[in-house]
Amino acid sequence: MAKKGEARARITLKCTECGEENYRTEKNKKNTTDRIELNKFCSKCKKTTLHKEAK
Repeated sequence: MAKKGEARARITLKCTECGEENYRTEKNKKNTTDRIELNKFCSKCKKTTLHKEAK
């Protein structure tokens, strides 16, 4: 069960080239208020692409 006022939130990372939602991760919303952008491997594109945090 989640604790009251917990800062960590589950987010989805989406490929910027094909739009595939490939990765799920967590981030601390208190420390990282802006959206995450990471270079990850996309299995649909078959290459490393920029993945941004989905809404």
